[in-house]
Amino acid sequence: MFNKLLSRISEDIAIDLGTANSLVYVRGRGIVITEPSVVAVNQKTGQILAIGEEAKKMVGRTPAHIVATRPLVSGVISDFDVTEQMLKYFIEKAHKKRFIIGPRPRVIIGIPFGVTEVEKKAVQDAAKNAGARAVYLIEQPMAAAIGAKLAIQDPGGNFIVDIGGGTSEVAVISLGGIVTAKSLRIAGDRLNEDIIQFAQNEYNLLVGERTAEDIKIGVGSAYPINYAKNLKRPEKLLKKQGSDVADLASELPLRGRNLITGLPEEIMVSEESIRRALDKSLKQIVRAIKITVEETPPELLSDIMVRGIHLAGGGSLLRGLDVLIQKETKIPTKIVDDPLTAVVRGAGLVLEDLDELQEVLVDTTELSPPR
Repeated sequence: MFNKLLSRISEDIAIDLGTANSLVYVRGRGIVITEPSVVAVNQKTGQILAIGEEAKKMVGRTPAHIVATRPLVSGVISDFDVTEQMLKYFIEKAHKKRFIIGPRPRVIIGIPFGVTEVEKKAVQDAAKNAGARAVYLIEQPMAAAIGAKLAIQDPGGNFIVDIGGGTSEVAVISLGGIVTAKSLRIAGDRLNEDIIQFAQNEYNLLVGERTAEDIKIGVGSAYPINYAKNLKRPEKLLKKQGSDVADLASELPLRGRNLITGLPEEIMVSEESIRRALDKSLKQIVRAIKITVEETPPELLSDIMVRGIHLAGGGSLLRGLDVLIQKETKIPTKIVDDPLTAVVRGAGLVLEDLDELQEVLVDTTELSPPR
């Protein structure tokens, strides 16, 4: 009786708890929150000053005692208390328009494939402490496949690659389960680090993470692009990715501090030079895809050769990545519709039909303490 009352006053939600960005889907309403997974903390007092978009604006621009930090590293919780506060903020913000005090929703959270039992329990406990009355977990490649509207419950092979901020998830799905998968802690954040390292090694230039991300979005590519034929992505999409870059170009200015003189400096970087910077990490992602292809049963592989490889996540928007993967694997490769929201949309679809799709959730019975 009490649970029925709670279900009426609280709206069930699905959360894509990403390393770089978090998205929240409310049952019956769709995606209502898309914010960076960043929290600004006053280290002197322990007080949380800002969460999400407001906290991201503070990155690199605060006094020493105020730190804008990401509480998740490579898709798993690195700071339990801060993650709990962030989840509480998302739950309360999702219920704000309904003026519900102390909401107790059911929550589905996307987690990377292959995380440990301890890491799963950390997510579950953080969500419960943040106000959830029940917590369900779903592996991100499964959620991405559902969000991409792949026929995951059919006895055929579905190949999904979800490249987020902290992890790249590669999985083959059939009959509602993951047949074979790889989770790689090389994704969008690592590509940003590659650009930062490249600027230091090649030009003795120290650049920040936001600058590196803008360069990656603006001029980065995984495969040589013919600019005359390449369709430019709309400005709206760039803003969604959190970029200050207005448009794509073959060359962009990279601004930072010269490590030798200590003075500000600007250099021009080309698409080709940034592609070289990203090459090593991209090869590791392609290698994980190839290994997964090798481990896939022949019958499912024949389906995949027809259906193709599907790319999801913000990292899939790197220009030419689909071309590179298709060239290396000899399998048709395409980017799913709205790849940035695929995981949260998939988790949301499970939320809308929880009884029918219960089997795709992670079994958390071993995580619950005995009564």
